Amino acid sequence: APTIPTGVSLGNLAPDFQLQTLTGDNVSLSSLRGKPVLLNFWATWCGPCKFEMPFLQQINDIWSPKGLVVLAVDVAEKPAAIQKYMTDNNLSMTVAMDTDMKVTSKSYLIGAIPTTFLIDKDGIIRYKMIGAFPNKAAIETALSTIMP
Repeated sequence: APTIPTGVSLGNLAPDFQLQTLTGDNVSLSSLRGKPVLLNFWATWCGPCKFEMPFLQQINDIWSPKGLVVLAVDVAEKPAAIQKYMTDNNLSMTVAMDTDMKVTSKSYLIGAIPTTFLIDKDGIIRYKMIGAFPNKAAIETALSTIMP
């Protein structure tokens, strides 16, 4: 089979990365192979991100048991600030911290947050959303591209 190029366009192999999570674990995209992944880039100071977070949490609650991994990559904030935001807003999805912004700006070429990638179980990008999803239903519609 032909090699699928790594990149951030639809049909590309999503760039691998390893980051520390808010709970102190390490997570890499390659370790999630075999599972569909919703990869969201966000920050607590970002208005559209704040608007979208409750929907992502609902998706996490409903779809994680069905095999989806929701991974929210926080862009360059301090752990204490992120943790406070998560606690204050009853959020429990996995947060990975891109402290030096290497993943955000170099690997994923993010120009605006939130940006969400839907990555299938083979690591291929099937959907990309720049800006916030308007509601939970919109995310679920997009999820049909990666969920069996």
